[in-house]
Amino acid sequence: MNDTTFITTGDGVRLAYRLEGEANKPVLVLSNSIATTLHMWDGQIAALTEHFRVLRYDGRGHGQSDAPAGAYSVDRLGRDVIELLDALGFERVHFLGLSLGGYVGQWLGIHAPERIDRLILSNTSPHLGPASEFDARIAALQTSPDMDAAAETFLANWFPAAMIKAKDPATEPFRAMVRSTTPQGLAGNYAAVRDSDLRRTIALISRPTLVIAGKDDTVTLASHGEYIAAAVPGAQLVMMEAVHLPNVEHPDGYADAVLNFLLG
Repeated sequence: MNDTTFITTGDGVRLAYRLEGEANKPVLVLSNSIATTLHMWDGQIAALTEHFRVLRYDGRGHGQSDAPAGAYSVDRLGRDVIELLDALGFERVHFLGLSLGGYVGQWLGIHAPERIDRLILSNTSPHLGPASEFDARIAALQTSPDMDAAAETFLANWFPAAMIKAKDPATEPFRAMVRSTTPQGLAGNYAAVRDSDLRRTIALISRPTLVIAGKDDTVTLASHGEYIAAAVPGAQLVMMEAVHLPNVEHPDGYADAVLNFLLG
């Protein structure tokens, strides 16, 4: 099944997902960065489906999923994953989340460890602040005529300047992803990040965990990855020479890090 399909959550939100790979393989869930769609993983699918049945989805507020009004919470985003797994009959999965997806992964590791086999937390943080910064971003979305300015800001935060200046073809789909995100959906997800502080509770994560961080990441700093790896018992840390989306900057190295951990 390579087509996008939908489930409806308990609170009436339609979530888009794709399931790729052979049905007899273990399931790996991929969860996206804020302001992207399930296509942010396009460059990894070939490598990952050799070993896994890959389930990726548009988080609420993104892509083809609904973008309800109001603040979202990481708790709700985590429950969306549980409902997706329940709908598809998947009892236990590997989970890889990047950035906002990493917040979701931390929540799952804390609150639903029985559903997770191995956990990968990539370019993420247990807490980002101050809250006033997110409030300002949410307010700006209400007056902005379109998402063009937001797209340029995100790209500058996600990729090395040289990649953007060269108009690297790998970056162009990401500009389109941000532009297609609704202000309402982005605001809801900003609120979820603003209101989350997992710094103490991630010590409760008991699943085998890999943390991937970018040495030059200005969004979720390398030190945030180091913090998570130190707080989660037995966690491994891979530090990549990358900014915020190492899966795009270094697709082969990223796939290697993921597969070495999951297959090891």
